Amino acid sequence: MIHLSLIREQPDKVRKGTKNKGEVIDLDSLLNLDNEHRSLLNSLNELREERNRVSEEIGKTKGTGKGALDSIQAMKKVSQQIKELEEKVGVLAEQLNSKLLRIPNLPHDSVPIGKNVEDNVIIREWGDEHQFDFAPKSHLELGASLNLFDFERGAKISGSGFPLYMGKGAKLERALINFMVDMHVDTFGFTEVFPPFLVRREAMVTTGQLPKFEEDMYHTEVDDLFLIPTAEVPVTGIHGNEILEEEDLPIKYVAYSACFRREAGSYGKDTHGFLRLHQFNKVELVKYVTPGSSYDELESLTAQAESVLQALGLRYRVVELCTADLSFASAKCFDLEVWAPGEKKWLEVSSCSNFEGFQARRGNIRYRREDNRKVECVHTLNGSGVATPRLLVALLETYQRKDGTVEIPEALQPHLGIKELA
Repeated sequence: MIHLSLIREQPDKVRKGTKNKGEVIDLDSLLNLDNEHRSLLNSLNELREERNRVSEEIGKTKGTGKGALDSIQAMKKVSQQIKELEEKVGVLAEQLNSKLLRIPNLPHDSVPIGKNVEDNVIIREWGDEHQFDFAPKSHLELGASLNLFDFERGAKISGSGFPLYMGKGAKLERALINFMVDMHVDTFGFTEVFPPFLVRREAMVTTGQLPKFEEDMYHTEVDDLFLIPTAEVPVTGIHGNEILEEEDLPIKYVAYSACFRREAGSYGKDTHGFLRLHQFNKVELVKYVTPGSSYDELESLTAQAESVLQALGLRYRVVELCTADLSFASAKCFDLEVWAPGEKKWLEVSSCSNFEGFQARRGNIRYRREDNRKVECVHTLNGSGVATPRLLVALLETYQRKDGTVEIPEALQPHLGIKELA
């Protein structure tokens, strides 16, 4: 959430930032609502002060034995006015908060301004393109020949977009998850957590999925719980409504979770195989940091996610997203895209984002500074370390052999227990 004081003091900055993200926000109506709310709140406070003053006078009058009937009657009217104003102020506060929750985070000044994905900037590439002396197969062809997964039976069980992993395919998926979690814990010092897959509405509001993107979420109406679209949601919610100590920052969590997304807006997009799913697995990295360190932490977070792809020997590139391609909550983001030889395209496997204080303000996640003991919002970051579906695509297609078998990268072999899929 953007601080209301920023909107009051620098509305043009907010208009520019949201416009660069491709959204037009009616700040005038919000500011008018804010003015009305503050005016009524001032009137309410004045009435409360008057009630307190007269109540004190009535107490003194009663103490002297003099009558206070007129003052008591007047206070009944004031109390009724206070009650009515409290109701109006409460309604306006809810309306104001609702509008604030729909304003996206502002892009950091360093983010390239752009209108679409074509304006994203390639920062660097890693790895060489794998050379084949045969026509490489797609992951669907490899999966079918090696009996790694079964999309038809998965669809029979749950509908399209819900993959069914079979045999060595299931073992490979599990090995990738364990490999990535272990790397982030053992090499980079993250604390592993295993979060719930269903969360309350408040957790979804904190990370920015609600209220704007509710149609993309799976919702259990009876309990008003949401299936998580990413482990970012429950892990960011761990410290909701808490005050952390600066000496305990940064806090770094890694979590595996299944992820659930309705993908209501995916019509017309490439959805075959593992490219776009309703349920998939992901290893997520979440950091709580001080504001002054958050952009250095973004660089390290990106490098930590890159380490997974380097360890597996997969060709990838780092892309800085332009303003129009940033997520609702992100102030700056780097995507990691891995090369899939069979698909002949780059596939996103991670987005590493700095949300600054946007999520922390929504979730009331704060820290106490060591120097002056003041309480401020932390900065939150998250990135996939990494998502498995497209990683699996790139791995199968990169390490396939002419005879239809697939070599297992050396770093993954201890987790899988075999050297090839055959």
